[in-house]
Amino acid sequence: MAKVIMIQGTMSGAGKSLLVAGLCRIMKRDGYRVAPFKSQNMALNSFVTEEGLEMGRAQVMQAEAAGIAPLVCMNPVLLKPTNHTGSQVIVNGRVLGNMSAREYFYYKKSLIPDIKNAFRKLEELADIIVIEGAGSPAEVNLRENDIVNMGLAEIVDAPVLLTGDIDRGGVFAQLLGTLMLLTEEERKRVKGLIINKFRGDRSLLDSGIEILEEKGGIPVAGIVPYMDIQLEDEDSLTERFEKKEKGKIDIAVIRYPRISNFTDFNVFEQIPEVSVRYVVSVEGLGSPDMIFLPGSKNTMSDLDWMRKNGLEAAVKKMAEKIPVCGICGGYQMMGEHIFDPEGMENGGTMKGMGLLPVITSLKREKVRRQVHGTVNKMEGIFSVLSGLEFDGYEIHIGESVRSASHTGECSESGHSPHRFEISYAEAAFMTGSNKNVCGTYIHGIFDRAAIATVLVAALAEKKGLSIGSKSCIDYMDFKEKQYDRLADVLSEYLNMEAIYGILREANIR
Repeated sequence: MAKVIMIQGTMSGAGKSLLVAGLCRIMKRDGYRVAPFKSQNMALNSFVTEEGLEMGRAQVMQAEAAGIAPLVCMNPVLLKPTNHTGSQVIVNGRVLGNMSAREYFYYKKSLIPDIKNAFRKLEELADIIVIEGAGSPAEVNLRENDIVNMGLAEIVDAPVLLTGDIDRGGVFAQLLGTLMLLTEEERKRVKGLIINKFRGDRSLLDSGIEILEEKGGIPVAGIVPYMDIQLEDEDSLTERFEKKEKGKIDIAVIRYPRISNFTDFNVFEQIPEVSVRYVVSVEGLGSPDMIFLPGSKNTMSDLDWMRKNGLEAAVKKMAEKIPVCGICGGYQMMGEHIFDPEGMENGGTMKGMGLLPVITSLKREKVRRQVHGTVNKMEGIFSVLSGLEFDGYEIHIGESVRSASHTGECSESGHSPHRFEISYAEAAFMTGSNKNVCGTYIHGIFDRAAIATVLVAALAEKKGLSIGSKSCIDYMDFKEKQYDRLADVLSEYLNMEAIYGILREANIR
C-alpha cells in the first residue's frame, strides 16, 4: 500500500529528524501523500493529538513538514525518562507505566504488534512513509531486542539511508565502522550513505568519497551542508541550553534537571529583540526581564532542586518586580502545596512557592487534551493578553484547584471547602494578588503571533523601548518557511533521483 524508506544514523544527533522532515516536505511538494514514522522515541518534549493521545514532538514537526495532521500512529511508543535508569512508557498515546531500562529492554519486543498495527494504519493514508531510526544500528548489545533500527527495517522491509555527522569529525570511520558492525543481511538494506553537516570546500572530500564508496560498497547519496534551520530539535541533544547572549528583552527559563516541553519558548527565539536563556543557577539568572518556569517530568524533585540551589528564593524575590509565568509543572510549583497521595512522584506533601493561590493533587490519571479559547481577564503587565484567542494542549498528572486563601490552609488530602476547579479551556491563566505572576497548564499557548508579540511589546514598553513591526511573527508561518528552506537545501545536495530510484525498487507493502 505504501513505499517506505528509512533514515538511520551513525549516532544520536547525526541529523536524522531533520532529514526525515526535509524528505517529507520534498515528497509533499512533488505531489505524494507522505508521512513520517518512528516506532520508538525517547523525549520529554511531547504533544497531544486531537484525539487526546500523546506522541513525540519530533514526529509532529515531521508531520507538519509533510502537510498532514500529527497522528499517534506515527510514534506508537514514546519513552519519557523519569531518572537516569527509567522511563514512563507510553504506548499508542496512553501511559502503560514506568519501567527501568532493564525491564523495558526485555519487554519491548512484546510491543511489536502495536508497532505493526500503527504502521498499517499509516499505510492507509500515505503513498510514501519516511521512517526515522534512533541512535545507531551498530549498538550490538541492543540488537537482539531492536524495534527501532534494523529490527524495524526488517519488520517493514525498508531500504535504509545511513547518515553520519561530519561536523563532529571522523565521518568516514562513523560510516564504515557502522557498516562493519552490521550483519550481512543488515548491510544489504543500506542503499545509500549521507554525509551531513558539512562545512567548507566540497572538492576536498572527493578522494575520501572514493575510498568510502570503494570500502563500503555503497554509493554516497548526498553531502548535505551545515544548515541554520530554526526547527525543533531532539530535547536530549539541543544546543539551545548553551545560549548565553542577552537581547534587548531578556527571557530566562529555569532549566531544572527534568525540564520538559521547552518547545513552549521557541516562538520567542524568533523575535529579533528577544533572547531566551536557560538558567541553572542564581549566578546565571542575572537580571532578566521575565522568568518562565517550564514543564517538568517530576515537579516535586525539580522544585526541591530549585529550593536547594537558591533559585526558588531568587525567583520569588524577582517576582516582586518582574513577571514570572509557570507552565504545567512550573505552574504547579508556584502554588501553595503539592500533594502526592499515590506516590506518583516523591509521595507525601510538599510546600509550593506560594506565588499563586493554588493547591495541586497529583493523580494517576494523566490529563491529555487540546484546548482552544480566549485568555481570561488579566491584570498588570499580563493585561495585554486579555481576550486574545489561543490554541494549545495539556499533558499533566494532577488536579489544581484554587485555595481558600494565600495562607495555604488545607487538609492533608489537599481538599478545601472553599476550593473550585479551574477550567483552563475557558480561563487559560491563573493569577493571584501579585499582578506579576501567572500560571497555566496549556503548552503552546504563546505560539500564536499575537500572544507572544504583545507580551514582548509590553516587556519592551516597561523598559522604555519599542519593538519593530518585523517582530510580529506567526510561528506556524515561520515554521512553514523553515520547512521549505530545508527542502530547498536537501533538494540541491541530496541525489533525489537515486533516492526515488531506491523507493521504486522497494517492495510495495
